[in-house]
Amino acid sequence: MKVDRDQSRFKQIVRGKIRENLRKYVTHGEMIGRKGRELVSIPLPQLDVPHFRYGKNGSGGVGQGDGQQGDQVASGEADGKGPAGSEPGAHVLEVEVTLEELAAILGDELQLPRIEPKGQDRIEQVKGRYRSMRRVGPESLRHFRRTYMQALRRQISELTYSPEKPRIVPIREDKRYRSWNSVNVPQANAAIIYIMDVSGSMTDDQKEIVRTAAFWLDTWLTSQYDGLEISYLIHDAAAKEVDEHTFYHTRESGGTRISSAYKLCSEVIQSKFPPSEWNNYVFQFSDGDNWGEDNDRSVSLLREQILPHVNQFCYGQVESPYGSGEFLRALRSAFGNDQEEKLVLTEIENKEAIYDALKEFLGKGA
Repeated sequence: MKVDRDQSRFKQIVRGKIRENLRKYVTHGEMIGRKGRELVSIPLPQLDVPHFRYGKNGSGGVGQGDGQQGDQVASGEADGKGPAGSEPGAHVLEVEVTLEELAAILGDELQLPRIEPKGQDRIEQVKGRYRSMRRVGPESLRHFRRTYMQALRRQISELTYSPEKPRIVPIREDKRYRSWNSVNVPQANAAIIYIMDVSGSMTDDQKEIVRTAAFWLDTWLTSQYDGLEISYLIHDAAAKEVDEHTFYHTRESGGTRISSAYKLCSEVIQSKFPPSEWNNYVFQFSDGDNWGEDNDRSVSLLREQILPHVNQFCYGQVESPYGSGEFLRALRSAFGNDQEEKLVLTEIENKEAIYDALKEFLGKGA
């Protein structure tokens, strides 16, 4: 139908607008608060659904009776003066987009490669399995044992079976055939481990950057796997595993030991996400402040206990007015120009830099 074609065309226009303004949406995180289980609502102030606009009969003006010089041709826009009105005004259009569509747009715009998963365990995909029986079906699927068991039961009930002459002759009603059902079978696992510095030098602005980046990281990786497990680690001088709300709303006043977070991260990987079965991704966010004597220990833990067991480790240094930024320099010095393939380092100076950080983090398709 023409209406369906028009609606389809309108949706294409909407998707195009999202693509054009993707950097803005990534930067400002407008959709995070609107995120549902499978949909997000995106405000698009420049679009409206095409429709007819009708005049108001009997409202005066040229063409509806005698007109005088200076009369307006049609009802015009008010100048904003006068008492409050009672008529509705123009509204911002909000368009619902699935997270799957959003991930596809993100992947296209950032030219992200597809991920090759590994491991078999709890994440599931649907497959057909022959687990039930039917009375009809092709002879190639006939279950001989079930068929003869049914024939035996029938002959015993009819008193036609003789133990001295055990002859079983199946008839049509006795035949049983294998039938398949859709079942969930294990596929590749994926786990995200977020690490964030919550010491006194990390402000609310830096945490908002982390929250926005995490939304897009979740969106992309969810599109690559059937499901994700997410673990949240926070640290100052000591580290602990927390829930999502605590992760984004905790602020401590102590010093910083990044090694404490790396030690806990290694323990979480080994206990919850063994690398032989899980695709592990670690995303660390910090302002780069670290107790000076702790840098060497942190680098050693990262090199020996984390990198060998993850698909990718991403370190995003969020610029802070209080942070020194020293740890990024320590990592670059330790790993040199020939950076470990699984290690991605980037600086996130402000919200506008989130877009480029995502491309750095996800561009390898590990």
